Amino acid sequence: MAAAKQVMPSEEPLSPFSRLFSMPGQDCFNIITIGCKTEGNVHAIVEGLKNTLINHPRFSSILETGLGEDKVKAKWIPTTVKVEDHVIVPDIDPNIENPDQFLEDYTTNMALSPMDKSKPLWEFHLLQLKTSYAGSVAVARFHHSLGDGMSLMSLLLACTRKTCDLEALPTFVVPKKSKASPICWSLIAWFWFIVRLLFHTCVEVFKSMVIVCFARDNVTPLKGKPGATISVNKFIHRIFSLDDVKVVKNAMNMTVNDVLLGVVQAGLSRYLSQKFDLNDKTSKSRKVLGKNNIYGVVFFNLRPNRNIEDLAKMMEKGSKSRWGNSIGYVLFPLWIRLEEDTLEYIRRAKITMDRKKLSLEPIFSFALLKFTMKVFGLKALKNLVNSIFSRTSVIFTNVVGPDEEISFFDHEISYIAASSCGVPQGLTIHIQSYVKKVIINLAVDLNVVPDPHHLCDLIIDSLNSMKSAVVEMGSYKLDV
Repeated sequence: MAAAKQVMPSEEPLSPFSRLFSMPGQDCFNIITIGCKTEGNVHAIVEGLKNTLINHPRFSSILETGLGEDKVKAKWIPTTVKVEDHVIVPDIDPNIENPDQFLEDYTTNMALSPMDKSKPLWEFHLLQLKTSYAGSVAVARFHHSLGDGMSLMSLLLACTRKTCDLEALPTFVVPKKSKASPICWSLIAWFWFIVRLLFHTCVEVFKSMVIVCFARDNVTPLKGKPGATISVNKFIHRIFSLDDVKVVKNAMNMTVNDVLLGVVQAGLSRYLSQKFDLNDKTSKSRKVLGKNNIYGVVFFNLRPNRNIEDLAKMMEKGSKSRWGNSIGYVLFPLWIRLEEDTLEYIRRAKITMDRKKLSLEPIFSFALLKFTMKVFGLKALKNLVNSIFSRTSVIFTNVVGPDEEISFFDHEISYIAASSCGVPQGLTIHIQSYVKKVIINLAVDLNVVPDPHHLCDLIIDSLNSMKSAVVEMGSYKLDV
């Protein structure tokens, strides 16, 4: 089928991330797993992709990187797309012994295999495989130069419809707006907000630059062996209840993101304490966990709408929403230590994240990458990115998903799990919500995290401990 004849503006440069990901040897991929409730219909999915996905110019174009890294800008060349060449249906034994393990292994092998760059940089793998969470599975792989996770998730969700209304696009939870205040108080609040914004921006940006230029993570199992090359070689995911998260959120008057980040810190603290054997009082590990010198990278969406925009709005003329890689990051000091009060992890997460949100550090980080590429070139940009990841141990992302059941080309969706690979980091934690579910996806280097299932268990156990703690407090309620 012929692709739509839309052409990306040739004078539009790629974002720093897109340009970086188009360099030889820097291939990064977004991996999205869609669990369906029923057996997969290959014909329906192929026909659906023909009518939706390839109408987007990025998915019907070949990436031309040019001859020189710094002299020639990468550009998108429109081409004819045969969807069948991008849809892979492997032959799977229906009596396979462990389908969940098969899915993990298949996803890993698919993610790490090279992609044919003579075609548009995307593919769907349709697995007729019944797992613990789904009746069949679709695993999509997108080259990161096509867009960041928010852009790609928007595109996929624009292909879906509500199961209760087959003509309606998915909906998302919209943050409640605060009530209007009298003008005098509004001016005072606005002035105080600007003062705090400037203060926190100066402080957080300064700390970020110190970390990138001078600081270094403590030596922990998450850093791997000195001098070792780190790359993701295993993907796993688990599902737990969003209602459990909301119980803790409401009891502590915090956000879902605060709770999830606190849960991750608690799980990592337990994991590292087991690796370090804290029962040995003479061990240096007590000092390591006692110092807050373990950093994570938390990515921020820089688009005006902080939730996932549907593709229709992103592609409208004059829309403020930008397609492509439009993400910033903050360097987050992880609270890694054993706490008797498990809720302390959430309090610490909120304190730190509130400072980050009340600063322009995400915008500064994006501008820094863009400035480095424009002034010093791609090699300098690559060195800067490697410096960031060499001084951190974890990547953390959290995406809000649809709050109602949706279908993907007449396939009711059970869950959506997303992750990425290609960056030099031993542990990436991506959390995705869908209706009343939370899907946690770990992408790990097995040389760094040899037991990712155990780490995932500890993270979920931490949430259960926090829920038990707030239930004992008796001050909780569940959102409707």
